[in-house]
Amino acid sequence: MASYKKILLCYDGSREGRKALRCGADLALDLKAEAHLLSVVDMRSSIAQSAGLLTDVACGRFEDTAREILQEGVSWLTERGVQAHGHFAFGHPIDEIASLANQLQVDLVVVGHRCRTGLSRWWMGAGNTPLLDRVSCSILVACSSVEEQQQAAA
Repeated sequence: MASYKKILLCYDGSREGRKALRCGADLALDLKAEAHLLSVVDMRSSIAQSAGLLTDVACGRFEDTAREILQEGVSWLTERGVQAHGHFAFGHPIDEIASLANQLQVDLVVVGHRCRTGLSRWWMGAGNTPLLDRVSCSILVACSSVEEQQQAAA
């Protein structure tokens, strides 16, 4: 197995993000690796979803929520014995993940993935492909099992 000394965990509070957090925490503990946790506020998507009508109050609320999610992740890791450094960014998640991964010179990036099927996969495209091309480290994609997806849908 490769020697991962520094791991970047990407966390957004979603089911997939929690799966990535669990996988990354296990690896960090097993390998005694330095852990970093990133939470990103994607204002571009937020503005697009609101048809450009976001107020300063709404933007502030997005930031507050993302900071709460980051603190939740850092606290969860700490409770499990993982010392993690929290990082917060504004921007497109792929851009921010790649930027921080390169800045910190991490050995591994851990991201969650929502499995899509049919038209959804065609419509959305390959969301993580740009990340693969923008980092010089390994990437672990944590996917939910069929059972986990079914439980979430129920």
